[in-house]
Parts: sequence; structure tokens; C-alpha cells
Amino acid sequence: MCSTASGSSCARGLYPVVAAELEFYLMDRRRNAAQMPQPPREHRGQPRQKHSQVYSLDRLDCCSAVLDDIARLARLQGLSTEGAVAESAPGQFEINLAHSDNVLDACDRALQLKRLVRRVAEQHRLTATFMAKPYEAWTGSGLHIHLSMRDAAGNNGFIGPHARPSPLMARAIAGIVDLLPASMALLAPNVNAFRRFQPGGYVPLRANWGFNNRTVAVRIPCSDADNCRLEYRVAGADANPYLVVAALLAGILHGLDGNAPLPARVRGNGALAGGEPLPLRQCEALTAFANDTRLQALLGERFCRLFHTCKTAELSQFERRVTTTEIDWMLNNA
Repeated sequence: MCSTASGSSCARGLYPVVAAELEFYLMDRRRNAAQMPQPPREHRGQPRQKHSQVYSLDRLDCCSAVLDDIARLARLQGLSTEGAVAESAPGQFEINLAHSDNVLDACDRALQLKRLVRRVAEQHRLTATFMAKPYEAWTGSGLHIHLSMRDAAGNNGFIGPHARPSPLMARAIAGIVDLLPASMALLAPNVNAFRRFQPGGYVPLRANWGFNNRTVAVRIPCSDADNCRLEYRVAGADANPYLVVAALLAGILHGLDGNAPLPARVRGNGALAGGEPLPLRQCEALTAFANDTRLQALLGERFCRLFHTCKTAELSQFERRVTTTEIDWMLNNA
């Protein structure tokens, strides 16, 4: 099924199939002495977890009541979830949505899931947040999009002879990577979203790609031929899923129509080498967004102008505020 967002690709006989992965934190409603949120307590009154434990089954067990209710209510609402995993930080989880060939519906589901997670957390006297970087010391939360391309017969266009990635996939990745710096304003829509981009934080810092490499911006996961796909890993959990997918599809169309070269794949740490560094401040991202006429042509100049105006005004308002940190610095150094 074609959606409006993917109409240009459908006109070529290509049909995007997408799925969202959403990361979030569950937090205790009670704040600590510094008025900061805290991870939930363990079962039977045990202390709060304060250390990272990636993919821990114990962490899933700790919050099983919340996660079970999310899964149960998701089924009642027709939301096809494909499991939850404990992420890197205490109280951090990821829920995967099933793939859909209706792009707008897939984005609808992502927003529906966010609302559901928040409401279920409230029922359990917890707070759920999709803020990109709620804790200074722990990793941020992302919105990862998995995408493949099917033809009219349902064949996966990303797989070529001998089960190797196809030329179509190579052109798509080349276009996505080429437009990534200009797309950052959409993928990280506020000041906090850029705090997520820290070395060692399981987040891409450069416009690059690789095979089964979680340090790059565009990852080709391990899979069988029918499920060959790419994973778009840059966006924060607080980003608008419609705009994230629009930026992703714009990159693919740019790759199909243009002559962007496919850079060499990254084999090691993608944060250290391979690809153009991404803008890591909102002011830089907004400038790159405003100056890239290619992205404007694909997304619509009117939309781009309005988005840039609104986000520039938001940033200006934020930068006028005097924070408690500045006041502390001033008092301590006076």
C-alpha cells in the first residue's frame, strides 16, 4: 500500500516497508535530593539499580508488570509489537513495532505506542519519558527506523544475486548518507536531543554506514535474504516519526536520482572515522538544514521554511533563559 509520504517511490514500482524501534526510560515519580528523576526500585524493596546492564533479563523481570500491561493493551489496540529488551541504562527499555507496508500507518503506530507507554507507566505510579537525554551519566534514547524496499510482486529490492545487497540498496544508502548532515535538524529537534550525541553513547556521530555495526548511522543488520533491510539509527526518541521517515525517504530518492557516491563501509568504530561529522549543536544543524536546497526540494520549500522559522525561534527562546547551573557558577565564583 502506498502512502502519501512514499508516493514518489511507489511511482517507480518500489514500495517501502518500515518499522520503528522506540527507546524510553521508566522513572520513579519520587525525585532524589537534587530533584532529579530516579530509576524504578527492584522487587521486594531492593535498592535501585545504578549501573548499566545491557539486554539484562533481570531488568525485564524488574519491570515485568509494566511491560506485560503494555504488551496486553497494545494487542487490544491492534498494535503489533515484537518484544521488549532492556537497554544500556537502568530503567531504559526498547519496544519494537512490526514492519508495515503502509508508511503513514507505521508512523501512527509509533505515536500510539508512545501514548500507551506513558499511560501504563502512570497506572503503575511511574513516569515514562521519551526525552532524548534525560540523564547526564547514562545513554540517551533513540528512534530507529528499519526499512526495506519491495517491488510490485513483493520481492525485496535490497537483495541481489548470491544474497548480496543490491545496487538499489547501495544507491539508497549513498543518498541517505549524503543528506544526513542536513537532516539532523529533523532527527534531533531540540537542544536536549543533541546532548545524546556523546562518544561511547551507542549513537552515531558521523554520516556513515556498515554491516551489523551499531556505531554507524546506517546499519545493515544480519538477516536472511527476505528480511534484508537498513536501519536508520540517528534520530532521538523525541523526534517526530513522520519527519524522521520523510527525511529517510528523501535520502533514498536523492540516492536514486542523484550521483552521490557510496562511501566505503565502516568496519570499526564509526564515531572515530568514516564519513562527514554530523552537526552536534542545534544552531549548526539548523544552518545545514536551511542551506541544503536538495533536501528542501524533496520535502517542500514551504515546509522547510516554516520548520526552520519555528525551531530557530524555540532555540532563541531557550538561549535567553538563565539556568540554575549558571546561577550556581556565578554564586560560587563571585
